[in-house]
Amino acid sequence: MKIKEGDVVGRKSYNNDILFVISRIIKINTKKFAILKGVSIRIEADAPLEDLELIDKRVVNENIKEINNKLSERVKNYHKRVNGKVYTGKILHLDGDKRYSEKSLRYYNKIGLNAVVKNIPESKQPNNIRMLLEKYKPDILIITGHDSMLKNGTNFYNIYNYRNSKYFVSSVREARKWQYSLEKLSIFAGACQSFFEAIMEAGANFASSPGRILIDFIDPIIIAEKIATTEENKFVTTTDIIKEIKEGSKGVGGIGAMGKKKLIIN
Repeated sequence: MKIKEGDVVGRKSYNNDILFVISRIIKINTKKFAILKGVSIRIEADAPLEDLELIDKRVVNENIKEINNKLSERVKNYHKRVNGKVYTGKILHLDGDKRYSEKSLRYYNKIGLNAVVKNIPESKQPNNIRMLLEKYKPDILIITGHDSMLKNGTNFYNIYNYRNSKYFVSSVREARKWQYSLEKLSIFAGACQSFFEAIMEAGANFASSPGRILIDFIDPIIIAEKIATTEENKFVTTTDIIKEIKEGSKGVGGIGAMGKKKLIIN
């Protein structure tokens, strides 16, 4: 069958270890390549079309079901812990993936958080961040999407060895021009295999990925939720975050952030 944009595929050379959606197909000289985005993890990659294999719809549906179950389980557990509505600061969440943007917004709404979610491609985030900050004046900023190392396992400290880390770094810098205080504006930025040190140096409170590993699509949401639902006089530490992240300290690190919860009505 002819492979086209929007198809879910695996890479034969990697034994179909990750499910990808074909974002677009490009032609270089006479060879066609697909730009790929992870279905359940925040990775972007490319591959020649001949290396791709269509994934059975049942497998795709199981993967999507697993994602939805993770969110549903968190919603259920959240309502077990909290009796009433949580009044928090505002979350502004920028996501380069439209599907993840929609799922994130539904999750925030289900647990009653004050969140604005915008689907903006990673490369356009730095140019839009200041306008969005001025408009929504958030207390928590999430900047994410897809990323990966071009030469995996090498050139860890070369920003040009990462697909989108340079955009996350630029966005964080722009955000810190708007609000310098790490206490007043809590920032998470990054995706799979992102340049953790550069993002932190730019001014983030938390970032991915210290171990240059793959992270779940849900990880940035967990961080936003944790900061938002922690009392404003308490400090959210890296330990508080990583115990809820699938890959722990290899997936997310940081210096911590002040909680933003104002009040709970029982």
